Amino acid sequence: MIDPYLWLEELDSADVLPWVDERNAETLGALGGEGFTRLKDAIREVLDSKDRISFPGWRGDGFYYDFWRDADHPRGLWRRTTLDQFRRDEPDWDVLLDVDALNAAEDENWTWSGVTVLRPGYGRCLISLARGGSDAVVVREFDLVDRVFVTDGFVLPEAKTDVDWIDADHIYVATDFGPGSLTSSGYARVVKQWQRGTPLAEAETVFAGEPDDVLISAGHDPTPGYERDYVIRRVEFFRTQYYLRRAGGELVLVDLPEDADFDVHREWMLVRLRSPWLSYPAGALLATGFEEFLAGEREFTVLFRPDPSTSLVSYSWTRNHLLLVTMTDVVTRVHALTPGAPEWTSRPLPGTAEFGTTWIVDTDPENDDAYLIASEGFLQPATLSLGSVGGEVTVLKRAPAFFAADDLAVRQFFAESADGTRVPYFVVGGDGKGPALLTGYGGFEIPLTPNYSGVRGRGWLARGGTYVLANIRGGGEYGPAWHQAALRENRSRAYEDFAAVAGDLVARGITTPERLGITGGSNGGLLMGVMLTRYPELFGAVVAGVPLLDMRRYTKLLAGKSWIAEYGDPDVEADWAFIREYSPYQNVQPDRPYPPALFITSTRDDRVHPGHARKMMALLRQHGYESLLYENVEGGHGAAADNEQAATKEALTLEFLWRKLSPDEA
Repeated sequence: MIDPYLWLEELDSADVLPWVDERNAETLGALGGEGFTRLKDAIREVLDSKDRISFPGWRGDGFYYDFWRDADHPRGLWRRTTLDQFRRDEPDWDVLLDVDALNAAEDENWTWSGVTVLRPGYGRCLISLARGGSDAVVVREFDLVDRVFVTDGFVLPEAKTDVDWIDADHIYVATDFGPGSLTSSGYARVVKQWQRGTPLAEAETVFAGEPDDVLISAGHDPTPGYERDYVIRRVEFFRTQYYLRRAGGELVLVDLPEDADFDVHREWMLVRLRSPWLSYPAGALLATGFEEFLAGEREFTVLFRPDPSTSLVSYSWTRNHLLLVTMTDVVTRVHALTPGAPEWTSRPLPGTAEFGTTWIVDTDPENDDAYLIASEGFLQPATLSLGSVGGEVTVLKRAPAFFAADDLAVRQFFAESADGTRVPYFVVGGDGKGPALLTGYGGFEIPLTPNYSGVRGRGWLARGGTYVLANIRGGGEYGPAWHQAALRENRSRAYEDFAAVAGDLVARGITTPERLGITGGSNGGLLMGVMLTRYPELFGAVVAGVPLLDMRRYTKLLAGKSWIAEYGDPDVEADWAFIREYSPYQNVQPDRPYPPALFITSTRDDRVHPGHARKMMALLRQHGYESLLYENVEGGHGAAADNEQAATKEALTLEFLWRKLSPDEA
């Protein structure tokens, strides 16, 4: 079949940009008006509120670091303060970099993309800045004492770059070094060691991967007495080889299953399994001495063993303890583990909530056993606390409430999927008389957990709507098995799960198909496209953000090849046989009861190509279906580079759904 809309894959050609401008004008014209303006303003108030709390990080030098956006600083401030100041209602923040001022001075549109601080010393850092929010960044060395970019310091041009400090005069660089230096996924294939004062072209090659690897990177652990260097070769999305780099440059492969995660803290080595290994089950977390492992020992202590309802979410080291975040039926708990012989000991940490999410914000593993911990729920704004293992936990900040929740409730149900699997989902709302909004993701072992959103609260719940979060297979809610159950040829299980939740909502009388809208982004946008084309009778409206939709060509667009392990390779006949069964773009048909659809994307998204959304919208219109497109020029994969753009995106989503699901109330 000849693709009539292949030309829409041209990113910013003279033909495409006017077409995009026309679609944006249509969408804003169709959804604009007083109601949209009020909604956008209400959302903007939430995003810009100076009463929001920050979730700072530690860099090891005693300061609390934070990146902050508000109405006065739309591109943001990188800043820091002391603990004593942070405890105050209005801390005295020391501004290190004002991105808005930088843009004005350089006539640029930089967005903040992260920082790597030199340890020890803490006087220099490598700041990553992206034009318009893309994944590609420029890297520039910054002086934390004088608050200036370093003249003749380390500088890297725009590319998908990974850097790390080795010492004050050497860094690891994985970037675009020219022809042949990138993988087929568009990431670095080569990592080098670069010495200050020398040309990048003379940097020493540390490792070169294969063209079809996902990416290569390297890092340095500066922990005193445990200084180590590593090379990471990401073979596939969930297949990685780890190498220890000796002082002379020798690379020693860490002999682990390639689908396992690996971490070292001082003398300890952690292994997180995605498949059974030796006598240990998939989903387990193991510990042993790192040097003992390198010497050939294979005896581990099992720190976490999953069960059918409980999985490991994350872990964080303090100086002497390991903090584990686990999840049982999508509700989190946190424990502190202490190394010991013959067994490690465990104690629960306070601060969890029913139908809530608790997470470790940060620790300072080089210096002490303090930790920052946060907890929130659908109706409970976040609380940020400071604790120390074995000591007290003190509340530092409480986030404000942005909507009235007294008459709202949270319930959890389980739907039965087509193969009999129980699929959990949460329902948030009041009397159920308004429309319902269902969301999901179902990919890459990423769990969706209860979270507080002032945007969702003001824009949906406060208007009488019901919100539903589905925890379908493909995600990480029940560990690696939950993810692997929906990989490749089994992808349809994720879609059957989501359809089962939709059907269960109707069966329980919570909503009706005409009043049920759905939204999702990225892989969740693919989910929306499948729901639109495979289960159109279940829904009244669909919004897909930065979506994958043309699965025949996804590997040929931007970072698409890096996801072959998740979806399969459409250029392999056997894989295309199961991909084409659900690929939304290839499954658009005439005379089907497709609900109205809105697609949101970004010209600067260099991860998922905007061509997916453009082409899908155009093809639906060709067949006479109601379809809108909004493409923000900036924003990268988040489709918004600042709060004004984010408010527009969120308001378009919620206004579109409300009008289509409650036409008499819009």
